[in-house]
Parts: sequence; C-alpha cells; structure tokens
Amino acid sequence: MWHSCTDPFSKSEPVEWHPYSDMDNMMIEEAFKAGTTHAMMDDYRIDFEHNLHISNNDVKNQHHVKRMLCSGNEKHVRSERFLSNPVAPKRPYGDQYGFISPFIKEVAKGLNLSKEQLPSKNETIVSTIVEKAALGIIEEGEKIGKQREAEQIAKMLMEKKEEGMKEVWKRCALLYTMTSFLYAKTNEIMRVIGSEEHEEIWRSKILTFGPFCLLLWDNPFDRKAAEPGTILYRGTQLSDDMIACFQDDCSKDPKPLCSFQAFTSCTRNRNVAEMFGNVLLIMTIRIAFTIDLEPYSNYVDEEEELLLPEPDKHKITKNFQQPTEESNTDVYYDLYRYRADYYASRDLLRGDDDRRALSRDNQDGVDYDWD
Repeated sequence: MWHSCTDPFSKSEPVEWHPYSDMDNMMIEEAFKAGTTHAMMDDYRIDFEHNLHISNNDVKNQHHVKRMLCSGNEKHVRSERFLSNPVAPKRPYGDQYGFISPFIKEVAKGLNLSKEQLPSKNETIVSTIVEKAALGIIEEGEKIGKQREAEQIAKMLMEKKEEGMKEVWKRCALLYTMTSFLYAKTNEIMRVIGSEEHEEIWRSKILTFGPFCLLLWDNPFDRKAAEPGTILYRGTQLSDDMIACFQDDCSKDPKPLCSFQAFTSCTRNRNVAEMFGNVLLIMTIRIAFTIDLEPYSNYVDEEEELLLPEPDKHKITKNFQQPTEESNTDVYYDLYRYRADYYASRDLLRGDDDRRALSRDNQDGVDYDWD
C-alpha cells in the first residue's frame, strides 16, 4: 500500500493508505520475494530498502509504502468496476446491431475462423489464439505507457497456452476481473461500436484486443441458462443528457429495444450497485446466458455477473421506487431484458441444437449468418 498524502513526510496530515492495482501489486510482490532492491513499474518504482514509492518522472515525488498480508476477511468493492459508463458516449445504450457482436464477428474474420473453428470447439487453435492475444495486449500496453503491466498480463495468459480452452478461459476470466488497463481499454473501445465517428477506433483493435475478447466471449462452460427472474444491478454515472435519453424512451409506446455493446459487469447485490453513481440499472433476466465471475475473482464481495457483448434486447422503463437512504442514486431504471435472439445467435453459431429450442424467435426467418 502507498501513502497518498500531499506531503508524505508530514506528521500533521492524516494518514491515508491506498492499495496498488492488482497487476502492480503482483509485480511488486514477485520482486520482493525475489530479493531485489527495487520493483520497476511503468510509472514508478518501489525502493524496498527505504520503503518508498518513487516516480519515474520526478525523483522528488515520493511516497511511503508498506507491505501488508491479507487475512482473507477484508471486503473490497471497486467503484470503477460498476461505475464507469458501460455504454456509448452519446447515448446510454446502443441500437440493436444484429445477432452477434460486430466486434466479435470482425475478430473471427480477422483470424480466419469459421463458426466450426471457434476455440471452444477446436482445441488445436487455442494456443495460436492465446499467442495472438498476448502479443496484442503487449502492443496495446506499449501505446499507453503500460508495457510492464501488459507483459505481466501476457505472461499469465501464456502460462495456460497448452492446457486447453477451459483452463485458458478461466485465466481470461481471472485477468478480466483484475484491476488493469485490459478491463478498462477493452470496454472503452467496444462501447463506441455503432458510432460512425468512432468506427475506425474499434476496428483498429480487432487484431490486438480482439483475440483476448474472443477467448473470453467463447465460454466453454456456457451450457446452462441463468434462472429466469434473476435480477442484476449496475450503478452508473450518467450526464443529464444521457438521463434525458432514458426519460424520452420511457415515454414511448412501444418502448424501443436497445443493447449494450461491451462486456458489462453487473452485480447480484443491489447494495453494491447502490454505492456508486446517480443511476441504478435494474436488469431482470427472461432468457439469458450470463457468467458468474465470483469463482474467478479476488473480489468476491462484488458478486460480479458478466453480461456478454451480444444482442441483448432491453426495454427501458422508469421505476418510481424511491432510493434508499444509504443509496447515492437519484434515479432508478428497470431494463426488462429480451434475450431470445441471444439464444438464436449463440446456438446457430455453435451448432448446439439442444439449446436452440429455447429461442422464441428462431423461426422468424432471420438470417443468422456468421459472415
């Protein structure tokens, strides 16, 4: 942990200690156990002899550090996990965009994969995609000054390269739950899908972030639908203009359908979501596959559930229930989710006929072409 006071050597300022990010903490601990005198990070270094955090850009910018052993009883909930805007920058959600995420489709095309060659169905290509994912993460990390962090992520991913898709996917899930640029940047670029002015941005990441996103999306354990009626929550900070978009859609009849474009972290615990933001999104599942990330996360108190970047159809309605006294939220919105099309896309993509029957819409005459 590091001492974040303006003057860390002052005896009058109150002591405030803050933890390092997951990746930095891992690299610091590895260096400490290896007996080195310093741990080099992207933006700073740790002097173990003097217990100092020293900026790489300004040697006078120093902070005290201390090493603490976790007891396992600490409760941690990260605001950035459930507070960052999960949607496009100009609207609080995206339009409908078909039956498979455009980003995932373009990644598969870029890797020359047919629907029969997805890594969950073809173990022979898993190691190759893992290599491409690792190289892409390093390339993107270098662009934003996070080379060491990127190399750590890539190393952890490559450790599972030859262990099959199930072990690779578990590692991808762990990496996604950790605090790093990977989570933030993949969501940042996928949220702008559908915006013409940002199309070049997300397309430029198809062969860098794309392989990792494909591995995470292609969950080999995804065989059981979530229980209908399950409620998920997400607190978010929206501008007045974005809230106005919600209010406008709430007044329409019929209600417009929309979708989230990125991997979207939600929680099963309403109290967690109510800690953050000015809007609480309440999502009631009708028919859906979601991913319970709690078994793979170091933050079990978050009770994180992942919505995949797929054609989730939502109907927005205003919930007039008043916020609780403990809540910071000003407005509640229910997102009644229509997921039949989600089933059709995944089932026909993978060829799982036994699950295709769950779709209410798969006889609508829609062309579910991977291409």
